Amino acid sequence: MDFNLENPLGNFHDLPSEALPSLFLIESDHIPPFNYCQTLKASDFDISVRRNVVSLISQLSCTFDPVLPYLAINYLDRFLANQGILQPKPWTNKLLAIACFSLAAKMLKTEYSATDVQVLLNHGDGGVIFETQTVQRMEGIVLGALQWRMRSITPFSFIPFFVNLFRLKDPAFRQVLKDRASEIILKSQREIKVLEFKPSVVAASALLYASHELFPFQYPCFLGAISDCSYVNKETVVQCYNVIQDIAKEEYESVLNINSTSDTPVNVLDEHFLSLESEKTNGVIQEQEFKRRKIADYGNKRTVPFSHFHQC
Repeated sequence: MDFNLENPLGNFHDLPSEALPSLFLIESDHIPPFNYCQTLKASDFDISVRRNVVSLISQLSCTFDPVLPYLAINYLDRFLANQGILQPKPWTNKLLAIACFSLAAKMLKTEYSATDVQVLLNHGDGGVIFETQTVQRMEGIVLGALQWRMRSITPFSFIPFFVNLFRLKDPAFRQVLKDRASEIILKSQREIKVLEFKPSVVAASALLYASHELFPFQYPCFLGAISDCSYVNKETVVQCYNVIQDIAKEEYESVLNINSTSDTPVNVLDEHFLSLESEKTNGVIQEQEFKRRKIADYGNKRTVPFSHFHQC
């Protein structure tokens, strides 16, 4: 059975509504425990090791679907939470990164050359190339730490459920929202503060932030839908939203700094967004223009009228 981050158990979309809570109940079994984040924060060395391995996984995955490194880093965090930081030798981080990458690639049925991806880490400096047997032994150690739970439940697993709560009519409109939320989730994984929250909470917060970006006038409806959901705690969602907001602001500031001297479409879009935050009383015309620009930025060349929303 193929593995899909949105459908980790294979038959999630076929479950009756009364069985849906099962996914929320078992999600904690697929993430590091809460004290993992506290342990990382308490040690600059531990943070630097995780950052280094995450960077190595990103290098290995630079030509692959971004879902692959996301799954690999999920394995990494669960492994470190169970086993702790490996002995500080130059090759251990590299071997762990390769093992997590390899396991994720196998789960996603992604073909790759073990030698070629390792060369990416050596940058032509003649660094060690691990033998297949060595990588497989490390994979076995990681699998043992994960208790062979490879079908990770991630924030992507909950996106379809929460999007359905928003009652969007247009499939293209739903896809725009999912794409932006997925982008936020992918970028937030490097931030250790996000590890404090369950995948369902991260998914809800990312979708709320994406909806606020794309459709700020409809945001209260979306917030109400999440708040009324019995599967997530409203206060926890707010806390996670604030973390994601800080991450997204850093993203915007980076883009604005790069494009500060050029009148590029991205620059114009970001300036328009920032001004919109302080000018929410300018009426429906401004909102529709904001929607058109945001939706165009994510590949949909169409406008979305208010008729595509259900009223709150």
